[in-house]
Amino acid sequence: MTFFIILVLGGAVAFLWNRADRLERQLAALDDRMDALARANQRLFSDGSVVSETATGPTIKEERYAPPEEPEAAEVAEEADDRWVATEAKAAKDAEVEVLTRERAAGAAEGQEPEPTTSRTEAYEEPSRGFSFDFEDIFGRQLPIWGGGFALAIAGIFLVRFSIEAGLLTPIVRVALSFVFGLVLWGGAEAAFRFEERVRDPRVRQSLAGAGLATLYGAFYLAGTAYGLIGAGAAFVGLAVVTASAIALSFRFGLPSAVIGLVGGFAAPLLVSSDSANVPLLSFYLALVTGGLAWTGQTQGHRWMSYVALATGLIWGGLMMFAGVESASDFAALGIYLIVLGTALPAFLHAKSGPSVPHLIAGGVATLQMAVLVSEAGFDPLTWGLYILISAALASLGWRYEQLRLGTAVAAGLGLWLLVVWPDAQPTFYAAIAVAQIAIFAGVPLAYQAVGRAKRLDLGQLSAVSVIMAFVTYARFGSWGDIASEPLLATVVGALAMLPTAAFALVWRRGQEDETRTSLILLAPAYGLLFASLIILTPAWLGPVMALFASLPLIAIYWQREGVAMSVMAWASAVVAIFALSLTPEFVVELSQLGEIAKSVDTPRAALRWVSVAAVFVVMAVIGRSGLSRSLGEAAGVALLYGVIAQIVPSTPLAWIAALAAVGLHFWKPERFCALGTALAIAALWSFVPLGEWALAGVLALVGEPFQAGSAVSLTDLTVRVAPVAAAIAAIVWNGRGLPREAMAGLCVAFGLIALVIVHSLYKQVFGINSMLAFTQSGMAERTIWQVALALSAYGVTQFLRGVWRPRVVLGLTAACLTHFVWFTLVWHNPLFAEQRVGPTPIANWLTLSYGVAIAGMWLAFGQWREAVDQAPPRRVRLARLACDAASMALITLLAYSLLRQIFAGSVLIASPIGETESLLISLLGIVLALLFLAWGSWKSTRSWRIGSLVLILAAVVKVFLIDAAGLDGLLRIASFMALGFSLIGIGWIYSKQLTGRSAEPA
Repeated sequence: MTFFIILVLGGAVAFLWNRADRLERQLAALDDRMDALARANQRLFSDGSVVSETATGPTIKEERYAPPEEPEAAEVAEEADDRWVATEAKAAKDAEVEVLTRERAAGAAEGQEPEPTTSRTEAYEEPSRGFSFDFEDIFGRQLPIWGGGFALAIAGIFLVRFSIEAGLLTPIVRVALSFVFGLVLWGGAEAAFRFEERVRDPRVRQSLAGAGLATLYGAFYLAGTAYGLIGAGAAFVGLAVVTASAIALSFRFGLPSAVIGLVGGFAAPLLVSSDSANVPLLSFYLALVTGGLAWTGQTQGHRWMSYVALATGLIWGGLMMFAGVESASDFAALGIYLIVLGTALPAFLHAKSGPSVPHLIAGGVATLQMAVLVSEAGFDPLTWGLYILISAALASLGWRYEQLRLGTAVAAGLGLWLLVVWPDAQPTFYAAIAVAQIAIFAGVPLAYQAVGRAKRLDLGQLSAVSVIMAFVTYARFGSWGDIASEPLLATVVGALAMLPTAAFALVWRRGQEDETRTSLILLAPAYGLLFASLIILTPAWLGPVMALFASLPLIAIYWQREGVAMSVMAWASAVVAIFALSLTPEFVVELSQLGEIAKSVDTPRAALRWVSVAAVFVVMAVIGRSGLSRSLGEAAGVALLYGVIAQIVPSTPLAWIAALAAVGLHFWKPERFCALGTALAIAALWSFVPLGEWALAGVLALVGEPFQAGSAVSLTDLTVRVAPVAAAIAAIVWNGRGLPREAMAGLCVAFGLIALVIVHSLYKQVFGINSMLAFTQSGMAERTIWQVALALSAYGVTQFLRGVWRPRVVLGLTAACLTHFVWFTLVWHNPLFAEQRVGPTPIANWLTLSYGVAIAGMWLAFGQWREAVDQAPPRRVRLARLACDAASMALITLLAYSLLRQIFAGSVLIASPIGETESLLISLLGIVLALLFLAWGSWKSTRSWRIGSLVLILAAVVKVFLIDAAGLDGLLRIASFMALGFSLIGIGWIYSKQLTGRSAEPA
């Protein structure tokens, strides 16, 4: 052990010595280069030139000066240099000024204002002007004026309060003084307005006017509510007059008057005490206030004010409703009020630009409140008649004023909602109300379409009313059961379908079907209502057949004219047909016919259902104008036709039928690539389960679980489920007509994988390993023969296949062979640590064959790789050869060790532990193999084998010192060291002798 440590330390010292010597040589070379560079610089500037820095970079000035041998000469040179620097700076500055002057002169000649520029010596940046806080302007000019207005208003309030508490004035005098004070403030505002040139601030009149309005509101409140000097009606009228005055003054004095009017106008009803509210009068007042304030805000450019007015008006509507509405006149007044606020007022406010989002929200809120109102009225004929009259009035106004059509749409939504929530509606009365609503809300838009004035909103209203009316009617009176027919309801739904159909007919006649949104708005409800009327008349199982009949008109118009809307609707009808098939109860049983677990089914009925849906997609595949449309039609059509066949024939031949269909399409219509692919995919799906089970067993085998014969694909599944797709792919690849190169490559890969599964499953049946005992007895033999088969297949390809595919196929097969050997024989089931029988006879056993085939396959792959990459860089070739040499030496060493282990342990290498004699022989074996590697490397002039021999020698030496010698004592230890010493000397002598006279090879 000490000798070994001395050897290691000696080698380390020699390595460090050589490294230090190399570093010293590199440092000396670097010093020589620095000296040479310094001499070159000295020669370059030996003439006394000066390097100076200017604006454009370093330059060499030819300013010569005497060498400073004497102090006087040095001072003179320094002085001259300073003068030269000052002169250069002045010249640069003068040149810059001259350039600036020329640029300004040129700009003035062209009539342009020159940009202000400064020299670098005089440049400065002006401070950026951002937000500045002017304390004097805010607290000295703006806030005092507004504060004065509020102070005046508060002063009036406190003056009245003081007079009340002190009892100085009678109620009449107090109220009179309040009116006088408010009017005086108005007069002051008017004076400030008339003498604006003296006041010079509009906030003065605004504050005075606002204070006057607030005082007058308080005066009417005191007169009507606090003291009872006037009646509630008079106080209410007075507050309304003040509100109107505020609106009027806002146009003269500004926004603050309008804001005060907004607050005071809506607060006026609360300021007047009354035992019973007059709902019609209150509704009329609030409608006027809301309209006036909203119009004022709109006119003055303050939209927020109109929004606040609408919101407050709707809040008042809710308060009136929940406070209690009793008589018919109250219901009518409140209903008109909500319609005005929700529809008419927003439409008038935005007659040109259309309603804004807050206005639409206001319409929705008003609609909801109206629904509650009619509901509270008990849906009596009076309220319904009033609602129909209001709706008719809105529709007639919408005929003249286009902006009011939005109000009609909101009223339509309200009417339909009322039909939904109408409890216990008598059929005749319900029919009358429904017909009236259809005439107003759908008939008027249809009239717009007839005269060419319909907008998209009108057509959407027409379609929505038709669909919702049909749904509401059937939900109320239909049975929703699987009955033979409901003729009356089907007739109603069909009649409603005629409304959007008639509107689209006008679009079709005018040639405007390219307006996609318009056409979709009309076609979708027309088709939906037609399909609904058909399924109402028929049993549920005929749903797919009725979907076919409903889709025929859409397919016809799509066939006649090209357009996005027609294409979308035709495909939508096809999708509806799929849903009609899948949502019926029979579908689950019919779906089981597609696989091998089939249930009892009514064959004629099932075939009719599937044929109906398949016909839609087949027609779409034939008449489709775009590639995507044809492809989708082909794929779905073939899949559904397979479903038709599956309803008729048993499951056993279905995979072969799909495969034959794929082959037939390839030979008959190769351009129908999607149809071919779908048929081939259906055939492949039949093989999915057995191939999936095989793949699962393969994945488990990758983690050490033996792949037994029971996990392979059975003969029945191979014949019925796997062979059809393999045969179809083989026929298509053999013909190859019309297939893209990428598709051909994919099919070849798929065929190779499926063929591998078939061959592997058949091979597994030969050995029939279905237990761990059988795996121990025959696992090594099974793996080795499979490995040999892969290697022989690769070699056969090299002999019989020509062209560009030969190297690729050979590399694929050899890669499979080597991967199988490494992963299963070396990693998971290596006989050195797993219980595997390698054969009774040393050398002539499965180990030798397995390792030998692996080495041969590796070199075969290397040769094919060199042929495939003929122009590969030499470095890559050397690295690949080095890898093959290293792998070969490793496998030979492992094989030799395994064979030596077999001599002592028998067929199962782990049957007995390693003894002392075997351990010494293992070390000797390493030395012998090292000598053989060295001899081979010397004979072939291959440095990798010589290095491999050294590595093996080092491993043997380490083993002898650390393992073998540790277990020996006495003469045996001495003999082992002597043998090891002589061996090392001999190896060193042989190695040096073999290398004598040979040229060094690149590493």
